[in-house]
This record gives sequence, C-alpha cells and structure tokens, in this order.
Amino acid sequence: MVEAVKLKNLIRDNRIVHVYQGEQCVDDKKLSVSDIYRPGLELTGYFDFYPKQRIQLLGRTEISYAARLDHESRERVFNKMCTPETPCFLISRSLPVPEELKAAADKNNIPILQSPESTTYVSSILTDYLRERLAKRMSIHGVLVEIKGMGVLLTGASRVGKSETALGLVHRGHRLIADDRVDAYQKDHDTVMGEAPKILRHLMEIRGIGIIDVMNLFGAGAVKNRTEIQLVIKLVNWDNNANYDRLGFNEDTREICNVPIPQITIPVKVGRNIESIIEVAAMNFRAKKMGYDATKVFDDNLANLIADNSKSDTKE
Repeated sequence: MVEAVKLKNLIRDNRIVHVYQGEQCVDDKKLSVSDIYRPGLELTGYFDFYPKQRIQLLGRTEISYAARLDHESRERVFNKMCTPETPCFLISRSLPVPEELKAAADKNNIPILQSPESTTYVSSILTDYLRERLAKRMSIHGVLVEIKGMGVLLTGASRVGKSETALGLVHRGHRLIADDRVDAYQKDHDTVMGEAPKILRHLMEIRGIGIIDVMNLFGAGAVKNRTEIQLVIKLVNWDNNANYDRLGFNEDTREICNVPIPQITIPVKVGRNIESIIEVAAMNFRAKKMGYDATKVFDDNLANLIADNSKSDTKE
C-alpha cells in the first residue's frame, strides 16, 4: 500500500487543477488520506474536529460565506486553517481567492490550487484518484487479460501455460493487462482492479522466445493499463483421477483484497484448445450475470423430462 501521494503528482495527473499560488511549496507536500474536506464549520470558528491533513476544498458556499465575514475574522480563521499538516487549499469554479487566504497560505508555505470545474465534480475526481493510489494492494502470480471487455485473471502453477495461453488470446483480438505478476487493489466495496507493475507493463515472457513487447508487436489495441478483475480461471494440469466439474453446478470463489471473485478450474492437456475454452468460459460467465444460466436450463429440462416420463408411466 502506498503511504502517501505527492501533491505534484496529483496536479500532473489531473488537468482539472492548477497551481494558483505557492508553486515552490508543491514538491514538499504529500497526501495520506483520500477524503476531501470542505471547511464550512471552520469558517464559523469551530475547529474541534478539523481534519487538517486533507485537501481543503472551498466552493461557492464557502467563498460566499467568507466574503460576509469582516477582515479580522477571515484573517483569524484562515490562519488557523493553515497547519504544518495541511497539504493545500483548492478553490473550485475559478472563484476569487480571498486576500486573507493568500496571505495565510504564503506565510505558512501552503500552496493554493484552483479549478474551473464545479465543487462536486472536483471532489469526486480527486477522491477517486487518491482512493485508487492509496488503496491496499497485493501482488498475485498470474496473467490478467481482458476478454470482450471483461477482466479475467489466469492463475495456476508455474509452467502450466498461463503466458502462452494469454498470448493466444491476444492473437485472437483480446487485451493483455499484466503478465507474470498482477498488482491488485480494491477500488470500492465490490470492485477489485488489476494492473501490471511499471517494469512489466505491456511485456510478456514466452519460454523459448524470451521477453516480447505486446504493444510493439500487436498494436495499442492489444494492451490496456488496468481493468476490473471479474473472473478467476485456475489452470491445472490434467489428472485422469481428478473429478472435474462437467455440468457447472459447483461454484467457487477466490478472495482478492477482501473481495470474493468467482473462480472456475480448467484442466490443461495436449489437444485442448485452451484459448477457445477460456473465451467460452468468459462469455458463459457474462451470460450468467445477465440472467441466463445454461446449467439451470439443463436442470429444468431434465426435471421436465423426468416429470413427463412419470406421467407416461402412470397412464400405462
């Protein structure tokens, strides 16, 4: 888990904000929480629970209220809002920055940012950005591909053929996200995202060939930086004595970042077209999410057949 995000990186990655004042102070500031704070109560003088470590976002409401205060009151509250832990002030809608805030921020080496966007929009964008980068992360041995827009994590023992299978899927028009190692993090309560470490981005290791650059060989459409992990496919070497699920009644999950992700096991052996099987598995999983379950259809058909045969036996 990243302990802090540099303020300069937030500004660089989010074009909706720019430095209004105190650019020389930006390099020293870091953000350790994802929440954005709107200091309404503090403008009235109430500082008992002031979250000073957050970005202090002032919108139309805060700026309008501050304008109604007298000079001494504005000077007092803005100086009190400037603490060594305060990362920055952010003014939305390109609203005018109070002179007292400029002076207090300059005195305490706190940068002031500004954005032309609405307060709610700025808060939402920056909160999502910080939450993603400050999220708890885990490293998974596997390959992450996007099949028809759905993130599928291929796992299994070493040498089972994960990378070769992923290469076959890329050749069929699907996208590579990460090979060998997947960095996963929780985006929200039900969503886990996966991406490649920077050093491995767009690269694959194929035994007998070495390292290949998927983007260079197959084009920009063959890769993607990150995707939601929606399905885990565990590849295992075929065992004649194993009892594999043939009807799809068995449902398994794998917990990633405290979120249960559906998992299916596919046995691998010479002669099986694993790429096609994985494609079908992904499409079948999507169909189930949309309400169509072929296993249930088969079960219902079987039950109806048994019922019809029972009626025929009764008539005889």
